[in-house]
Amino acid sequence: MRIMFVGDSMTVGSAGDYTWRYRMWQHLNASYGGPYKIVGPRRELYDPAAGAAGSLDYGDPGFPERSRGHLAGWGEGWLHMAPLIGDAVRRGKADTLLISLGLIDLGFYTDAEQTAANVRLFLAEAREANPRLRAVLMPVIPNIRAFTEPSFAAECERFNELLGKAVADLDRPGSPLLLASPPEGWDIDRDTYDGTHPSPEGEHRIAAAFADAMHQAWDVGAPYVPASS
Repeated sequence: MRIMFVGDSMTVGSAGDYTWRYRMWQHLNASYGGPYKIVGPRRELYDPAAGAAGSLDYGDPGFPERSRGHLAGWGEGWLHMAPLIGDAVRRGKADTLLISLGLIDLGFYTDAEQTAANVRLFLAEAREANPRLRAVLMPVIPNIRAFTEPSFAAECERFNELLGKAVADLDRPGSPLLLASPPEGWDIDRDTYDGTHPSPEGEHRIAAAFADAMHQAWDVGAPYVPASS
């Protein structure tokens, strides 16, 4: 199994974060009995001081470099990743994508329908690179803006409906797609540190949503049990 994490700022993380990618790495080490590798063209966290990617200051400096691979970026969404995913899959020989995208698209770039079209383009490009690819897709987790702007909340809800439809339409034998359940019990005050980006508790909840989907549908690993940092 060759896993690639694909996401926006919630996935890439900021200097000092553990990231939910790290939590998944811990989980797979504890529960997955077969060989696996985490792949991706990037290794860095976002560096707020520089206003760009470039930090390697993970919350756990023991997180091995070989397991830090990802295709995630601060301010990047489906719109940005669709042109990149084919090459990333080919170079990394990825066969499993764990994807958390959409909030940044809806917030700054595209409406729900346009974002859903980019989902379909992304998946087409990924499958062209590896026709046997499988993927788990996370619905958009509403952030603080959705609590203060009803129109943005409605756009998030509409996109999640379209994402579910895309997963149902495009799922196929040999290249399965899963729609993960939203992180259970998500609390914006506890599970984020700024109304959007995951706190350590939120990192665990996002990792659990992906891990439990993979276990239930594909018998990968076990149900998620948080490991100590």
